[in-house]
Amino acid sequence: MQNNKVKIDGKVSIITPTYNSEKFVLNTIHSVLNQTYTNWEMLIVDDCSTDRTVELVNGLNEPRIKLILQENNCGAAMARNRAIEEADGEFFAFLDSDDSWRIDKLEKQIHFMRENNYDFTSTHYEHVNEEGISTGTITKARERLDYNGLLKYCPGNSTVIYNAKNLGVFFIPDIKRRNDFVMWLQVIKKAKYNYGLLEPLTYYQVREGSLSSNKKTLIKYQWRVYREIEKLSLVKSLYLLLHKIFSVVMK
Repeated sequence: MQNNKVKIDGKVSIITPTYNSEKFVLNTIHSVLNQTYTNWEMLIVDDCSTDRTVELVNGLNEPRIKLILQENNCGAAMARNRAIEEADGEFFAFLDSDDSWRIDKLEKQIHFMRENNYDFTSTHYEHVNEEGISTGTITKARERLDYNGLLKYCPGNSTVIYNAKNLGVFFIPDIKRRNDFVMWLQVIKKAKYNYGLLEPLTYYQVREGSLSSNKKTLIKYQWRVYREIEKLSLVKSLYLLLHKIFSVVMK
């Protein structure tokens, strides 16, 4: 797939897939509406929700928010790709439908990128529970990651912004889990580095039963990324997997 749209300078396209997110999606959206940086569009792709998600998003009177409805339930990767196809901002930002941002997230991160001529960045993120209360855990971004570093330390999806005008547009393979990781591995091959803004500007919601909480399954998909998608050697894949398992166990 190709996206040949002219990118609008300074505009941030926010990519948000949703599925049965009625409990959290308004909090996510309001964290965007409250941003001090106002040149954005938010592309929300609903993946055939069966709850009130669509009704709640439709109830908002905000022209910068575009709701796109999938005809079939295809998963988060394809929902993100659908939003990416429609996006026309200079910068692409990613925000999951149960996460949220600090009000100055976009302002600080776009300034960080402009000031330093960075094309691919991420930030620290703070863990919160389903009530939005901090758990006291902050996952820290690395100051700089190259490809091999990113293989070990995947940036938090809702913290990432990349310059699509400079780097081009990247789509995600249809893999059920770790699809954000696969995208960042594509981006870093073009950008060379991911730079960390070392502040917690994103709130990551920890939910019981969520895809990301199933650590055994995530390990299986991590292996698929190493061997099937990145085509890494058996030895390197084993090393990286052991590193990942150790990191998960230590959390």
